[in-house]
Amino acid sequence: MFVQFLAAAGVLGLLTVVPGPDMAVVTKRSMASGRRDGLRTVGGITAGLLVWGVLTVVGLAAVLAASATAYTVVKLAGAAYLVLLGIQALWHSRRDGSSAAAARGAEPAGSPWRTGLVSNVFNRKIAVFYTGLLPTLAPSGLSPHTGMALLVLLHAALTLLWLGGYVLLLAKARGFFERPAVRRAMDRVTGFVLIGFGLKVATASE
Repeated sequence: MFVQFLAAAGVLGLLTVVPGPDMAVVTKRSMASGRRDGLRTVGGITAGLLVWGVLTVVGLAAVLAASATAYTVVKLAGAAYLVLLGIQALWHSRRDGSSAAAARGAEPAGSPWRTGLVSNVFNRKIAVFYTGLLPTLAPSGLSPHTGMALLVLLHAALTLLWLGGYVLLLAKARGFFERPAVRRAMDRVTGFVLIGFGLKVATASE
């Protein structure tokens, strides 16, 4: 059972560190509003994982995966949200960041925690992963529900540590990233990345 758990931890670790929409959302929020909002965004993302974990353990995520209509709705809603965040980043990149007031005006509106939560709840890859792969990773020495719940908590902890550490690194270099030219470039790059992820999600066949 211990070997199975280590193997599952390795898979979850790889899933966590691969760059994706979560990292792009965290980068956008951290660069715009600082470390505190960046960490709150990470908290929202982690809460989103726990939401999917609960749905998986009680079996509702399997129903979602079996329903083509529900799956499509979640996929398109998530894609639209990512595209919206990307458009906001591109819009902010048009502002004059030469003064502190302009920088404050470019800060995104809304709760950073909610931004992270919504981004992850509408992440169809998490739904597919938790429904299709997570049950196969659960240690055989435990009940299926207990094993999956343990892996969900592990994934949430890894995500919190990885993205939280990433935010702290960004905070140390914030002086560089707050330069107007750098900030505009980061907003543009992040905006295009988010829009790209959104379009990829919307056009994915499975």
